[in-house]
Amino acid sequence: MRFSDRFYSSKTTIQMKRIYKKTAVLFLAAALLHSCKLDEYNPSTVSQETAYGNKAGYEGLINACYTDLYYFYGKVDLIGPTEMGTDLWVNTGTSENGLTLYNNTLTTETGTVRVLWSGLYSMINFCNTAIYYADKVQGYNPEELKSKVAEAYFLRAFANFNLVEQFGDVVLRTNSSAIDGADIAPKRSSEKEFYDLIISDLKFACENLPVTQSVRGRAAKKAAYALLSKVYLQRTRLGEKEEYAKLALETAEELINNAGKYQTALYQSDAEESGFSKLWAGKNNKNNTEFLFVEAVDASGGNNPEGWNRGRTRQYYLPDLGGRGAEWGTQEKGVLYGRSNSKTFRPSKWLLTSVFDPNENTPDTRFAETFTYKFYAAKDVTITDALAAAYKKDPSVVGHKILNTVASYVGPEYFWSWGASLEEEKNMEDDKGLAVFTPNWTIDAETKSKMPMLVVDPSDLFDPSTGNYKRPADFPNEVDLTGIYPAFRKFSSKLYAYTNQYWMGDIPIIRLGEVYLIAAEAALLYNNDQNKALTYVNALRERAAVTGRAAENRAQLSDMTVNYILQERARELAGEHLRWMDLKRTGSLSKEYFEKTNPAVAENFNPAKHTKRPIPQQFLDAISNAKEFGNNGY
Repeated sequence: MRFSDRFYSSKTTIQMKRIYKKTAVLFLAAALLHSCKLDEYNPSTVSQETAYGNKAGYEGLINACYTDLYYFYGKVDLIGPTEMGTDLWVNTGTSENGLTLYNNTLTTETGTVRVLWSGLYSMINFCNTAIYYADKVQGYNPEELKSKVAEAYFLRAFANFNLVEQFGDVVLRTNSSAIDGADIAPKRSSEKEFYDLIISDLKFACENLPVTQSVRGRAAKKAAYALLSKVYLQRTRLGEKEEYAKLALETAEELINNAGKYQTALYQSDAEESGFSKLWAGKNNKNNTEFLFVEAVDASGGNNPEGWNRGRTRQYYLPDLGGRGAEWGTQEKGVLYGRSNSKTFRPSKWLLTSVFDPNENTPDTRFAETFTYKFYAAKDVTITDALAAAYKKDPSVVGHKILNTVASYVGPEYFWSWGASLEEEKNMEDDKGLAVFTPNWTIDAETKSKMPMLVVDPSDLFDPSTGNYKRPADFPNEVDLTGIYPAFRKFSSKLYAYTNQYWMGDIPIIRLGEVYLIAAEAALLYNNDQNKALTYVNALRERAAVTGRAAENRAQLSDMTVNYILQERARELAGEHLRWMDLKRTGSLSKEYFEKTNPAVAENFNPAKHTKRPIPQQFLDAISNAKEFGNNGY
């Protein structure tokens, strides 16, 4: 039976989900933002006790607890709050400007912040409803019921963890508004109170979740241990650092040292392919040994919230393939790369040239697996005198033909992509169809002029005096290259490319590589055990190189500092919806840090308010004590 058949397709389950979505009044204004997600159903003759008190209905309620994940991962709404306004990214226009640059467009009206707030409280409310009805439902034996309700505890912890890190000391809800009604005069709870509940919930989940789940995407013990280790580490920012670092280390090592028990393992390198490459290979996506908790996507029947509207992350990071790139043969819409109409986010200089090794011959494959930096032609293009002159190319490239590479894809990794017309399918030898090349290393001007494609390297992208991206005005009497840069590619393997916007792969929410880095950082914070930290860091650095070059990629004992591990987290986890929280934990959400790493972010950063997000105006308008509650300084 497919994931979708078990998770969404049962007629009873779908009907129950509609009941829950209608009857479980979301926390205050959250309902207004999510009412369009599922078909409405009027349960005028069905009481909540009847709906939630039987096994089939309760299964549907647990399913509903997962639903809001699908409005975060694979969509733009989570990228801004979790990755922007950090050392790793810069935006290209007005979208997400407030979150990226901390300017005056970050307000209580910011849409993605509102979506995040409402989605997290929606998840919490479903979980609270499930926890309330756990001792009233019939049809389970005691162990089955503990296992089932443990999913609600896990997801409530997940939502509260993200809520407290993004918004701080807001409302800690343990009651369901479906039962108690809306709280129109809410009170704030301290961040420590949040963490106490989160940790308690996750301990319950660790004890009671099954080791494995028959349904992909459901939380199992490995997810609970991973999230608990992450929570303990993040808790160190509130004090009692050694105590919580010790707990983080012990919890992470439970997973690392018992990988077989929890059926998880790092991918290992061979002479041809690094373990990091295998991690992101499409063939491993739906049964990945490093993925501990995922947003599981049904690629067979589209039985997902919003159906096929999944996996759109890649389009927000694409360069101008339909404009500047089109002169050299690329196209705006393609199944392989996606649709380059958004062009919202681009990597910072710090990420490209300090975090990643800016060296063509680097032993570390993580830049090449994190970014697309070779874009191939979708049509034949002959380099003319005019094109060569405009881009300051050597006359020797005039007359060179860049060859169309689009062809029907037939394998070896095919699912949706079979039969689709994809770039990178013919004329690949010797890069005969290479149209746009965006390496993270600098190539000298003479060599670049003789390369028969558009080449844009860091010297073309960044102002050497500021480290910021050049502006159009910085290209006087030259072609404006501001729209060309490497594209984030982790969630875009060709195997699950479906259309020019949709990608049907699973998206990892927590994975084993992060647990190794949690253990390394915790070892330093607990008792400065640099040897242990080095062991965990090098496990990842060795698997990021092919076997013949693993020794070149190892870190040294002298490298073992929290700042080094913060960089290592960027190399390993860039773009995976984690960076803002990493900077917050390590005290790096600061003007001083951004001045060194991403000056465009430093200009407006105010530590008095920018370590928390604004409280959405829609929520403030719905409560009676908005003035007392406050808006986090916005």
